[in-house]
Amino acid sequence: MEKLSVTVNYGPLQSFTRAMDKTWETSIFSLKMLGRMVTGEASWKGVSGPVTIASYAGQSAHIGWKSFIGFLALISISLGVLNLLPVPVLDGGHLLYYTVEIFKGSPVSEATMEVGQRIGLAILALLMAVAFYNDITRFITG
Repeated sequence: MEKLSVTVNYGPLQSFTRAMDKTWETSIFSLKMLGRMVTGEASWKGVSGPVTIASYAGQSAHIGWKSFIGFLALISISLGVLNLLPVPVLDGGHLLYYTVEIFKGSPVSEATMEVGQRIGLAILALLMAVAFYNDITRFITG
């Protein structure tokens, strides 16, 4: 594997800039893929659960610590993007409520928040069910 990789060193400022660019690119890619899944342009089979993530983590660790750190960064960015979606149960949903409150001038009603929470939980439950189904299918079929 070392024969196929190239190590490049950057200074602190350039490293920070490149890391920010890579994080932004990965975030946009995650949002685009989620959008494609919602519109049916991409398969939901790409959604992975804890079993697949653990498997890939193990595989990347065997390749080397740099691959493992890169994989962890990818998972962290993906979870961060997911958490910022405007789904009421997630942090992005809370930001959505705060934004509505700014424009409305008063907090969102309890009834609206309750309906939003239920919808958000249903969306997350569906996403987790798809992830677990994909994990089980991958595990059975190999």
